[in-house]
Amino acid sequence: MAANQGGRTRRRLSTEERREQLLSVGARLFSESPYDDVWIEQVAEIAGVSRGLLYHYFPTKRDFFAAVVERESERMLRMTAAVPGVPVREQLTAGLDTYLEYVEAHAHGYRAFHRADAAGDQAVRRVYRRALAAQERQILAALAADPEFGPVLGTRPDTRIAVRGWLAFTTAVCLEWLRGSELGREQVRDLCARALLGVLTPSKVS
Repeated sequence: MAANQGGRTRRRLSTEERREQLLSVGARLFSESPYDDVWIEQVAEIAGVSRGLLYHYFPTKRDFFAAVVERESERMLRMTAAVPGVPVREQLTAGLDTYLEYVEAHAHGYRAFHRADAAGDQAVRRVYRRALAAQERQILAALAADPEFGPVLGTRPDTRIAVRGWLAFTTAVCLEWLRGSELGREQVRDLCARALLGVLTPSKVS
């Protein structure tokens, strides 16, 4: 029988399930400690696998951390994907609500993702920066397709920098929120929404 002495069966994880388990453990450890302070042995011990099995999935620590970062990047990109035909103003509130739900529910992964830029390994930092660039392109594409903001993008050479700055601002706000800010989710959402609309809406000079 495939049962232990307590009478419970222990199901063997599939390859994808095991990989997801290891990445979840890694996200927690990397969110709590700097890159250099996380040991592969810790990950294997917490996951209940041998170090050899972990290296089977991820040949090096750098590969493992890069996979953690890519996993969180893919999640965020899927979650913040624009809905064709819906004005940016309408999408912004709903999109930020979804984003903040993710940040709150996956705090370890979110912190781990944004720790990557401080990692000493240049390859890991490149993975992180590619992920941010993908987010930036996704936002700019949504703005370009929007009937309100699209026509003015060509006359606003500062738009790309503004979007990049807004991503940094939103990250800083979310990380502070996770530390125990007194602001509620709706307040954080409205703060981030106003920040983006404020830099994108042309100011009127009197």
